[in-house]
Amino acid sequence: MFSLAIINAKLWFPPSSNVPNNPTAIGVIGDTISLVSDTESVLSKCDSNTKIIDAKNKGLVCPGFTDCHCHFLDGGLRLLQPSLRDVKSKEEFRSILQEAAAKLPEGVWITGGDWDHHKWGGFLPDKSWIDDVTPKNPVWMNRMDGHMSLANQCALNIAGIDKSTPEIAGGEIIRDELGNPTGMLKDNAQNLVSKFVPKHTDEYSRKALELAMAHVAERGVTEVHTMVTVDCACGLWPANLGKDAEFQDMEAAFTELSVYKKAHKDGVLKTRIRAALPIAAWKRLKEEIIDKEQNGSIGDDWLRVGCVKAMIDGSLGSHTSAMFNDYDDTPGYKGHLIWDPKLLEKLVYDSSLAGMQVMVHAIGDYAVNEQLNIFERVGKSLSEKMNGKSDFRFRIEHAQHMIPSDIQRFGQLGVIASMQMSHLADDGRWATAAIGEERMRTSWPMGSLLSTNATVVLGSDWFVTPPSPLEGIYSAVTRRTLDGLHPEGLNPEECVTVDQAIEAYTVHAAFAAFEDKRGLIQVGKLADLVLLDNDIRQISVDEILTTQILFTIVGGKVVY
Repeated sequence: MFSLAIINAKLWFPPSSNVPNNPTAIGVIGDTISLVSDTESVLSKCDSNTKIIDAKNKGLVCPGFTDCHCHFLDGGLRLLQPSLRDVKSKEEFRSILQEAAAKLPEGVWITGGDWDHHKWGGFLPDKSWIDDVTPKNPVWMNRMDGHMSLANQCALNIAGIDKSTPEIAGGEIIRDELGNPTGMLKDNAQNLVSKFVPKHTDEYSRKALELAMAHVAERGVTEVHTMVTVDCACGLWPANLGKDAEFQDMEAAFTELSVYKKAHKDGVLKTRIRAALPIAAWKRLKEEIIDKEQNGSIGDDWLRVGCVKAMIDGSLGSHTSAMFNDYDDTPGYKGHLIWDPKLLEKLVYDSSLAGMQVMVHAIGDYAVNEQLNIFERVGKSLSEKMNGKSDFRFRIEHAQHMIPSDIQRFGQLGVIASMQMSHLADDGRWATAAIGEERMRTSWPMGSLLSTNATVVLGSDWFVTPPSPLEGIYSAVTRRTLDGLHPEGLNPEECVTVDQAIEAYTVHAAFAAFEDKRGLIQVGKLADLVLLDNDIRQISVDEILTTQILFTIVGGKVVY
């Protein structure tokens, strides 16, 4: 008998799947889908112990959504920390941090933030905003994209940063007209402060994980691809453009991984986690975890490791993404690379040869081009060495801006574009001013990528934007910006269908993770399902944002 059944339902299948007989029900035994059929057939195998969910011929049942790019534990931590995400003025900024400092003992760090300077006019904050209201607590507040952070004077003193501190390769210490640090540090320069931020206790980290799991379950997410401790608060930006990467302290990454492993051991995971560690840690990952796991396994259906991640450039919002030509609003400046490409290429080759999947953050058009070149060379070399193997499923995370000739290369090279359409909704408000209309035409080109048979997957980059697949679907379908200035969409020719967007969160997401047990409503697949109160294929696009998640099911168990 079934342990769980969903009846009288509209089930989502990829348009190309040609599922016969229009099934309306799903029967589940344990964690696996056992029957997809009509309601009568499913009910015939239910008893008093079966949990029955009656969809009443409304809404839509989809495979559980996968957020293909997030910072999962960091997202949970943000739920415990002061948020500056909606701040629209210096006064608000000061007030929130003053209130946070008043609740803390002297010396306790205030972290989090997620501010966006475009919400108060585009000028950067500096330590003078907050020094007088946080005199006894070090403050480390990151921009929402994680590519620059603000330190108060207390934090700068702890880090030993002053006028004489030299610049950092692949980063920048923002200074005033006298050369004094303003408290703002970009990209690799963030290491100077972040390495002094104390580690969280096990209890605090577990609480953050529990909050993160509940937060995404409420939004229909059943699996996350999490980029382990690569944000601004962990000190894992590549040291010296990667030249000293092998000497970096990677303990923060393995500490985060231990949080997931302990939760798995304790049986409390409610979200499936695929964890990507910093690429510089690949040897330790292989030696300490992969090689020591039973039968060389890299995890199970709940927690998997075996993929590594790097960042080749910064972000558009911080003007640190690497472009071929100058930023329109910053003549003479093209952004910068965070890694030396030759060093990164060697790590991509070595980690891939060891059997790991490689994901690389690339946002600027120069960075995307450089990373495609790296993947092309590495793929060719590995294929020659590994008797023709070619299925490495390299991923470019963000894949935000690109020159026209690079669009078709994703499909040709088998490189997966892991995109966040919610970034278009946000960054699209001011991106044209930064890079101009011509480059914007090939920015977030999801439609064009799909037309060239590239695999596109979608995520949120949470904590950067909310981990809501419905918001991501809406952004992919409409390409509207948050300021409402593009009602027909920013480059509307790049809009995709609702089905294509759902595929990016389900079918393609499973492919991008080498998973064959997820992504479809099909017998034998894991029972990861989400029930929406609207059939989002049949309603107006505006109603997508008001659609509710009624149930989120992971492994046959209702988690929301």
